[in-house]
Amino acid sequence: MTKFSDLDLNPKVLKAVEEAGYVTPTPIQLGAIPAALQGRDVLGIAQTGTGKTAGFVLPMITMLARGRARARMPRSLVLCPTRELAAQVAENFDTYSKHVKLTKALLIGGVSFKEQDMLIDKGVDVLIATPGRLLDHFERGKLLLTGVQVMVVDEADRMLDMGFIPDIERIFSLTPFTRQTLFFSATMAPEIERITNTFLSNPERVEVARQATASETIEQGVVMFKASRRDREASEKRKVLRTLIEGEGDTCTNAIVFCNRKTDVDIVAKSLKKYGFDAAPIHGDLDQSQRTKTLDSFRNGGLKILVASDVAARGLDVPAVSHVFNFDVPSHAEDYVHRIGRTGRAGRDGKAMMICVPKDEKNFDAIEKLIQKDIPRLENPLKGAAKPEETPDDTPRPAPKKAPRDTSKDSDKPAPKAAAKKPRDDTPAPVEVAERTESKPARSRDSGRTRGKSSDNNNNKVVGMGDHLPQFIALSFDERRAG
Repeated sequence: MTKFSDLDLNPKVLKAVEEAGYVTPTPIQLGAIPAALQGRDVLGIAQTGTGKTAGFVLPMITMLARGRARARMPRSLVLCPTRELAAQVAENFDTYSKHVKLTKALLIGGVSFKEQDMLIDKGVDVLIATPGRLLDHFERGKLLLTGVQVMVVDEADRMLDMGFIPDIERIFSLTPFTRQTLFFSATMAPEIERITNTFLSNPERVEVARQATASETIEQGVVMFKASRRDREASEKRKVLRTLIEGEGDTCTNAIVFCNRKTDVDIVAKSLKKYGFDAAPIHGDLDQSQRTKTLDSFRNGGLKILVASDVAARGLDVPAVSHVFNFDVPSHAEDYVHRIGRTGRAGRDGKAMMICVPKDEKNFDAIEKLIQKDIPRLENPLKGAAKPEETPDDTPRPAPKKAPRDTSKDSDKPAPKAAAKKPRDDTPAPVEVAERTESKPARSRDSGRTRGKSSDNNNNKVVGMGDHLPQFIALSFDERRAG
């Protein structure tokens, strides 16, 4: 059996690996590290949770152990799609390079430019960044990429599939042509792979598992849920989630709940907290300090349930996550693999459960087609429970309370109409008609005199326009025609 000591890594790197408790490399590490140490480009494809990060961190530290960085010119660059993944890569560098004198800078949004500028000015060996913040520093003249020797794109499919293609192309154009490029990802669609061929030169392809497969240690299940009424779908769906979590009992030591939309993340987290669950949200709209604090609390065991958008699906490495709950079926089938990959990591057992409503069945079919496996159907936990209208909900329902008041008001409206018609029927029609016919001509004659021939009578002043009435308006039609 091959060990890390057989991979020709720097002795100081091997010491850090041993201190971290690792002895045997994973298949992706076993295939990627030797090729990277030879200076070849690498295209690494492996399911999430198999150690891809160490697959490029360890050879990079070994290659950069000799040499020194110059101011504003990093020697290596690691691009990540999210802040959380970038921060995790930085932690890996700290773990494996503690016996090697290498400098590092993390460029992500939500952090002061000034602090990052100070690190870059001193010169860094490893620059870990998200594309947007990296280009911000470059456009401000604070960074040069002409000294990059090794460039890594982590989660390559997501980087290229989330609108980062123009940024990635520009960043590649700013780096030397002689650079070494490493691409790592859990999924690599054919059309995305064609794009990677533009950036890699005769790469060593390391594919240790069939693309888009989930770990066999993860037990999967799905609840095909249909609400009692369309307007109750969201609230009943949250009740299904709570029932699933409660049904797992003590086996659910901690869990990540994934939602498609940021607004749903906040709503679901608030609902869980209301019903006594220890939950907190994390998504892209939150302040970076709050996101970091929430993640640290979840990693340290202070937080039991993390409600997240897909910002946390990529690169969130918490080894002992027992459960993953997909509150929504992901709109992209590949995201399902990344989501459930947060559990069952490093050979541990995990459980992933999903709620599928009728409108999501198309996306669900795409997931089963991608993973080439039927996901077991779970029984609806609300089946046989109290009727929805009798079940207390976590969302206030003002409508039923207003309905009786609205009905009573509506029932009072016809009464005045009936009362109005009755006197009219009792009153002789000729009298009423006569009164109306007498009043209408009077009003029309008055208004006609006011608008028309009021200028002929000096005693009748013009009503409405005052003394400044233009003369031509005061003329009658015959006078204007004669003029």
